[in-house]
Amino acid sequence: MDQPATIPPLPGSETLAAQAAEEGILGQIEAKINAAFEPIATGLGDFVFAEVSIFGTSFPWIVAWLVLAGAIFTVYLGFIQVRGMKLALEVVRGKHSKDSDPGEITHFQALSSAVSGTVGLGNIAGVGVAVTIGGAGATFWMVLCGLLGMASKFVECTLGVRYRDHHPDGTVSGGPMQYLSKGVAERLPGAGGKLFGRVLAVLAAVMILLFGIGGGNMFQANQTVSQIRNVTGGDEGPLAGDGSALILGIVLAVAVGAVIIGGIKSIGKVTSRLVPAMALVYITACMIVILFNITEVPAAFGEIFAGAFTGEGVVGGVIGALIVGFTRAAFSNEAGLGSAPIAHSAVKTRHPASEGHVALLEPFIDTVVVCTMTALTIVIANSQVWNDAKAEYFATGETIDGVTVTSSAFETALPWFPVVLTLAVVLFAISTMITWAYYGQKAWTYLFGKSKLSERSYQLMFCTFIVIGSVLTFGSVLDFTDAVLFLLALINIIGLYLLAPMVKKELARFRKALRSDDEQDTREPVEEVV
Repeated sequence: MDQPATIPPLPGSETLAAQAAEEGILGQIEAKINAAFEPIATGLGDFVFAEVSIFGTSFPWIVAWLVLAGAIFTVYLGFIQVRGMKLALEVVRGKHSKDSDPGEITHFQALSSAVSGTVGLGNIAGVGVAVTIGGAGATFWMVLCGLLGMASKFVECTLGVRYRDHHPDGTVSGGPMQYLSKGVAERLPGAGGKLFGRVLAVLAAVMILLFGIGGGNMFQANQTVSQIRNVTGGDEGPLAGDGSALILGIVLAVAVGAVIIGGIKSIGKVTSRLVPAMALVYITACMIVILFNITEVPAAFGEIFAGAFTGEGVVGGVIGALIVGFTRAAFSNEAGLGSAPIAHSAVKTRHPASEGHVALLEPFIDTVVVCTMTALTIVIANSQVWNDAKAEYFATGETIDGVTVTSSAFETALPWFPVVLTLAVVLFAISTMITWAYYGQKAWTYLFGKSKLSERSYQLMFCTFIVIGSVLTFGSVLDFTDAVLFLLALINIIGLYLLAPMVKKELARFRKALRSDDEQDTREPVEEVV
C-alpha cells in the first residue's frame, strides 16, 4: 500500500499540474482545494500520527496499536501463523474447496485481489526510507512485524466471511461494515450494542471510501503517469507536453474501468494473473542484483542481524531500528486496518476460518517476501547513494527519497535496471487502483444502497478521479485520506477484540470439519440475504 503522507514522492514526480498549469486554471483550483483541506488534514494527521516516546525514540502511536493487536492475536490463537501455514498453502491451492461452496471467487483469486491492494510503492520507496533511517537492522524488525500482522489478518478476514451478506444476484459483500454492525450487535445484545455496531460500521465505510478515492486512486494515478513520463525522457521526452498527463490518465481510467465493471470476478481474474507477474518481475530483478553481488550476501545478513540488536550507526540505537522496521511493516501490509477482508469475503467457502488461513499469507507475501527482498537488495548492493543517505540522516535528520535508494541498488547490477523498477512501480500502482476501486464500491453500496445505478455511478466517479489524479495531486487531500485510513485501524481493532471469541469458534469448527473429512456444513448460516 502507498502512503502519501509517510512516503516521499518518487524522483521527478512533482505534481504535473504544477509544471503544466502552474499559473493556469488547474493550478488555481488545486491551490484553493489544498488551502481548504490543509487545516483539516493537519489536525487529523496530528492526531492519527501523533508520536509517543520510548527510551528517547519517538514513533506514531497508531503503529503501537497495530503491532500490539498482532502480538495479542498471535498469543490468543496459539501462533496460528506458524501452525496454520501448511494448511494455508493447501487451502489456497484449492485442496479443501468445492465448486458448490457459496461465494464468487476462488481462494487464490481472493488472495491475489487483496495482495494487489497492499503491494505497492511502500514496498519500494518505503523500504528504502526504512533502511536509511533504521539501518540494515530495520529489516529484521520489519519481518517480525509482518509475522505478527499475519495473526491480525487471520482474525479480520475470518470475520469478514462469517458476517458477509449474500445478495439475491449471487454476489456477496463483506468487510468491517458487516462484521462491525452484525458482529458487535451479536456480542453486545440490545439496542445499545446494535447502535454501537452500526456507528462503527458507518464510520468504517466512510473512511474506506475516502481513502479509496484519494490514496488508492488519485495518488496511484499521479505516480504512474509521472513514472511513465520520466522513463520516456522526462522534460525532453515525447510525453513532456501539457496534454500527455491527461491522455495517460484517460488511458488508465479506461483500463481500470474495464476491469472493475465486471465486479470481483473480473478483478479476481485480472489480479490472479497480474499479481504473480508483477511479483515475478520485481523479485527477479532483486535476485539479479543479489547475484551480481553474491559474495556480499553473508556479510549483508550479518549486518541485518547485528544491526537489529545493536542499532549501530542509527539514531535511537536498537530501539530506533526496531521502531522504523515496525512502522514500515505496519504501513505496508494493512494488517488490522479492515480493508483486506472486503476482498477475502468474496471467496467461495462454507468455513470462514478457511479464508482466515489464506489471508495470513498476505502479510507474509507483502512484508516478509517483497519488503525483505527490497531491503536485502539495498543492503547487499551497498550503493554509495545509500551510504551517503545514511550519513546525511545521521548528521542532519534529512531523508533522501526512498525510491532513489532502491534505484541506486538496481543500478549496481545494470545501468538500465531502473527501467525494470519503473515497470514494477506502474504495475503495483495499477493493481492497487483496481483493488481499491472494489473496496470503495463496497463502502459506497453499504452507505447508499446496492443497485446497478448506484454501482455504475460510483465506478464512473472513481474513473473520473483517476483522470483528475493524473494531472493534479491535491496534496492536502491525500494527507487527509491517508490519516483517515489509519484512523480506521482504531475502530476496526476495537471490533476485532470484541469478536475474537467468534474467530476461535470458527477455527475450531473448520479444524473439526477437516478431521472428519466432512466439508458439508448444515448449520444455519450467520450471513443474511439482503
